[in-house]
Amino acid sequence: MIRRIHSGGPFEEKIGYCRAVVVDGWVHVSGTVGQGDTVTAQCHSALDVIGKALKEAGAGFSDVVRVHYYLPDASEFEACWPVLSETFGAHPPAATMIETALIDPKFRIEIEVTAKLP
Repeated sequence: MIRRIHSGGPFEEKIGYCRAVVVDGWVHVSGTVGQGDTVTAQCHSALDVIGKALKEAGAGFSDVVRVHYYLPDASEFEACWPVLSETFGAHPPAATMIETALIDPKFRIEIEVTAKLP
């Protein structure tokens, strides 16, 4: 059985995707950008949206096994480290950071996670 989780964001319908898909005990959360003027504000905001999707799926940040971070400017990533360390705490996932353009220049970070249901 496949379960799709929608967050109600405007691009889900425009582009044709959902916030997360739950299948075979796994939660695949789409790349998520946040709101705010700084990379850290956007990081917090994106994690809030991701956290809600994980909760709706029956998981949490301690269940995340893989995370991808996408930033248009890799030098901004270090500012997010304390936020990420606090979020994942004693359960850090495998992680990759990729420097790339995002859908809109106003976005400073996009975060994508995969979690295993407990």
